[in-house]
Amino acid sequence: MQNTNAVHTYAVIMAGGGGTRLWPISRKETPKQLLPLLGKDTLFQSTVARLEKLFPPERILVVTVAEQAREMQKQVPAIPLENYLIEPAPRGTASVVALAAAVLQKRDPQAAMAIQTSDHYIRNRDLFHYLIRAAFDVAQEKYLVTLGITPTYPSTGYGYIQQGAALNGNYRYPVYVVERFKEKPDEETAQKLLRSGDHSWNSGMFVWRADTILGEIERQMPELFKVVNKIAGAWGTSEQDKVVQENWFDLKSQTVDYGVMERAERVAVLPAGGLGWNDVGSWDSLFEVLLPDMNGNVANNAQHLALDTHNTLVYSKTDERLVVTIGLDDIVVVDAGDVLMVCKVDQSQKVKDVVEHLKKHHQEKYL
Repeated sequence: MQNTNAVHTYAVIMAGGGGTRLWPISRKETPKQLLPLLGKDTLFQSTVARLEKLFPPERILVVTVAEQAREMQKQVPAIPLENYLIEPAPRGTASVVALAAAVLQKRDPQAAMAIQTSDHYIRNRDLFHYLIRAAFDVAQEKYLVTLGITPTYPSTGYGYIQQGAALNGNYRYPVYVVERFKEKPDEETAQKLLRSGDHSWNSGMFVWRADTILGEIERQMPELFKVVNKIAGAWGTSEQDKVVQENWFDLKSQTVDYGVMERAERVAVLPAGGLGWNDVGSWDSLFEVLLPDMNGNVANNAQHLALDTHNTLVYSKTDERLVVTIGLDDIVVVDAGDVLMVCKVDQSQKVKDVVEHLKKHHQEKYL
């Protein structure tokens, strides 16, 4: 096993998503990663802060869309402008990973990269740093490494990773061959996966060498490989924008999980318990991150007067308005100024259906 040379390690933050399940606070102009949902820092600022002990700003890359990049540059001015890779349009995480890997390979043929998303919350940063360093060690052995999260309940909202045999080698953390990736399960299947003891949640955090992931993309998604190679060839030249515009829009939208990882040849998982990880994907997930009062209520950025109210979340765009709840249990109240949303906690995943309805009926001003 080789020791990772830290000079050749990079972080790539995927930051172009819309965060529709956190509507009506998360909107087109201000998606969730640009918002201070959990405190004074935005999710994007927290992500960068979490990476700072591992990577200097010049080795942190951000893949996003142009309208979000401007705000991100204001929020974290330390990351150099040239480290923003702009997608002309979203084409799924496979194209994000491929573009970042091809550009990095051109910059540094020995590059290894940690793929992060801009909207995760991780409480235990010391353990996170240890895991990423351990994952880079494994990646040097030409493995595609994924960070799994040891499940704490039978979630139907996450994909799962089944671990096989332990990897041979003097690694600093237990690491296993991946048997298979599994899609989000139904309730009964989730219970079985939890009981089996050999499944992790798929966190969407990956570590690999740029040349290793590009080799798999060439094998499994040759069209994508051809396009990003062409783009990387023109990167940093006067032809860059022209080549991107001519080629990017023809790409099919695909995730890196389905497009690459499920059929990849050398995949390893580090199952992590105790990270305090949350993907902050929906309103109910904030109950797992923010501290409730003695009645289980959570108020964030809001003046909340709660009478006979339990397990209720109140989130407001401004704390100037008093929100009063009387006799409510298991409710989410979100005041976005121009939109007021009230729903049951267990129905909060359906927010994305509201967004689809508004799109269909051309009510753009609320998106």
